Amino acid sequence: MKIQEGSTRAPAKFRITVVHNGPYMVYGQPPMNQQIITPNAEGNSWEFFAGARYEMTEPTALCRCGESHKKPYCDGSHAKADWDPTLTAPTDAALLDGAEQYDGPEVSLTDNEKFCVFARFCDAKGRVWNLVGQSDNPQARELTIREANMCPGGRLSAWDNRTQKPFEPHYDPGLALIEDPALGVSGGLWVRGGIPVECENGATYEIRNRTVLCRCGQSSNKPFCDGTHASMKFKDGLK
Repeated sequence: MKIQEGSTRAPAKFRITVVHNGPYMVYGQPPMNQQIITPNAEGNSWEFFAGARYEMTEPTALCRCGESHKKPYCDGSHAKADWDPTLTAPTDAALLDGAEQYDGPEVSLTDNEKFCVFARFCDAKGRVWNLVGQSDNPQARELTIREANMCPGGRLSAWDNRTQKPFEPHYDPGLALIEDPALGVSGGLWVRGGIPVECENGATYEIRNRTVLCRCGQSSNKPFCDGTHASMKFKDGLK
């Protein structure tokens, strides 16, 4: 079982099983609420605002086809929905496989574009790819780390050149339903705090401190979100 550097596996009671032709089965009753992307004064994605909280049973079936009439929960609509449930992301892959690296004087940045969820925190203050090259400047260094850490899908990670360790925010095990009012869309299922994601056959994806699973049913990197919800204008109808 691979664990991404900087991540810690959640307690054993927590796990998510991806049903091949169906929903996400969530075990351990992690807390789940909305996390709403909110802008700064310049209109760029800057913070998450906690929204409504949703009840979790043992286990909880969450929609992944995008067609349930009881979102975020599964209601069986996947059986008739026009979607491809095939899991295309390899279970033996690591987040850093195929990632690009950008080296700065004090901080480096790794970037695996396959896991972009189009949350746009990376563009807030001069774009993180530019900032990392100025990381000997205290303000640029702080912004580099912040913008990388705000990336919910883990596409971006900031690394300390001195220790060779990633800067990772602490998350208790939990789930979040991402909402993006600026685009008028709903995003993926944000999985935080090292909750394992596994296939029905028991194969487990690399455990990560932060990752986002597809909720619209149209990602080309299932079970992970690839930002397709933004182009297809996916809305979960939750308030």
